Amino acid sequence: MSDIKRIDPGPRMSEATVHGGRIYCAGMIPEDTSLDITGQVKQALAEIDSLLAKGGSDKTKILTATIWLADISDFAAMNRVWDAWVVPGQTPARATVEARLNDPNMKVEIMVVAAL
Repeated sequence: MSDIKRIDPGPRMSEATVHGGRIYCAGMIPEDTSLDITGQVKQALAEIDSLLAKGGSDKTKILTATIWLADISDFAAMNRVWDAWVVPGQTPARATVEARLNDPNMKVEIMVVAAL
């Protein structure tokens, strides 16, 4: 299994794994859950940018994204941040769903898979 690279491995999970020309990122969450949805999405996306760079990729190579919102009424606000972040013409396949997240103050979690 030497062709698998683990990024920031911990006792429970790695922040990402690289294998087969792809980087599989764990769900990225905001550091500051006191922020509104706009701030939380910006923080999660910044974490994705950083993690993709560590793995040798970037947001133009994202293949799929899954977004979990604690409250689906935040969909439009989340999309405004997302639309400003993604590169036109390089947008991934994406799903967005409402879900109860593990911290009641957390409003968003985003997971991506990208090509290298």
